[in-house]
Amino acid sequence: MITTKVFLQELIINPDRLNHLVDEAKEAALQHGLLIRTRETPNSSEVVTYAPFTLFPSPVPKAVLLQALEVQTHFNTLVDRISQDPDFLQEALAGTIQADDFTAKLFRIHRQVQQEGRTQSIVVGLNRSDYMVEPAADGTSSLKQIEINTISAGGFGVTDLLPAVHRHILRSVGLVEESECVHESDRTPQMTAALAKAWELYGQTKAVIMFLVEDVQISQLTHRCIERELWKRNIPVIRRHFEDVSTKGFLDGDKRLFVDGLEVAVVYYRYGYMPDNYTEQSWDARLLMERSLAVKCPDISTHLAGTKKVQQVLARPGVLEKFFPGQPEAVEQIRATFTGLYTLDMGPEGDRAVAMALANPHEFVLKTQREGGGNNYFGEDIVRVLQEFKSDPRRAAYVLMDRIRPRTEENILLRRGLPLRLTSVCYEIGVCGAYVRHEGQMVMNEAVGPILRTKSVEHDDAGLIGGVTVFDTPLII
Repeated sequence: MITTKVFLQELIINPDRLNHLVDEAKEAALQHGLLIRTRETPNSSEVVTYAPFTLFPSPVPKAVLLQALEVQTHFNTLVDRISQDPDFLQEALAGTIQADDFTAKLFRIHRQVQQEGRTQSIVVGLNRSDYMVEPAADGTSSLKQIEINTISAGGFGVTDLLPAVHRHILRSVGLVEESECVHESDRTPQMTAALAKAWELYGQTKAVIMFLVEDVQISQLTHRCIERELWKRNIPVIRRHFEDVSTKGFLDGDKRLFVDGLEVAVVYYRYGYMPDNYTEQSWDARLLMERSLAVKCPDISTHLAGTKKVQQVLARPGVLEKFFPGQPEAVEQIRATFTGLYTLDMGPEGDRAVAMALANPHEFVLKTQREGGGNNYFGEDIVRVLQEFKSDPRRAAYVLMDRIRPRTEENILLRRGLPLRLTSVCYEIGVCGAYVRHEGQMVMNEAVGPILRTKSVEHDDAGLIGGVTVFDTPLII
């Protein structure tokens, strides 16, 4: 099996052949339905384009991919157990909620729900754990976790179609053997099955699953893939905004949630993970939904379990053992993916982390309690932020992480308007996970296949919507 790297180097010096292949790749993407709305018209499907992707799939060592898949059910369990431990969340986030207003507002809702008593014993989680592959001097590779996303986790939908596009491109240039090594992953049916199970357990056939969505809906075609899987099961789906819940939503005497007169069995958050997603009315709507009998994906405690601060606390000695008593193998598998994580809470430990970061800023990443890409600080930006906050309690809004030095490859990134060039790239492996708990028992717990998201090494931070990252597929090596 020759490497795609060799082929790319030959291709880049033959512009006519390259342009022909790129056109074929884009047309294959359109034919297979790898589509996204345009930035110019994000709320219309009259004009669509191909979702951004790599010309060739990126090589991924088989061992690290299997490791990422095998540990995912443990991460599902970990997130779920954290969500059931209010004392742990209170202790872990104590400094953060003093320093970060957004996390504090989420936590106030969590605390109110806890005080009132949870009304729903059904819990559904759709998450994605993100990793980089870090090469060692001896030629081996290790899997290092970047973060886990517990709200509005992407990585399925239209991107299920990318392996077929990549297989076609490899075959069209004669790399038939390589095409057999493209990892197949049909993620959407499996992720959707968890939503369907939660709806089924709710037990009202006329109740709906409500997608809570944003006003600018560039990702709507991916949502439609999920909706289609639900409609195949005769599960009704509606799409609503926070404003709709504010103006047309209410709870009945049994705390059942109704919106536009329809009973809501499951609230599926595709929005609500950033401060600018909320107005005061939106916060009231979030509280209404969290207090309701509707199953939430995620519920407020699961949302908090995915914060960067919780990730940092989990890396402390002895913490994982609390959630996996008598399960040393699970603890070992999870801990093997951790990189260095450091608190910036006020006190000697936080002071040491600040000093460490200021002395060697290029060895670390400064992370906020945010999702969606574009929220991290690198290099001299770390110095700028920490110089401002080093003696300020507001520094507890951040955590510090060792900078992962990932495996790099060469590829061509295909994005509308982006010039064609051979680019040094790195990728994140995102492994989707789905679980459902009912009356204290896990009734579903699955690892649901990987998606790669790839960017030029010129960029520090990632983000699909921000125009930095493109979709990719593992080529198993």
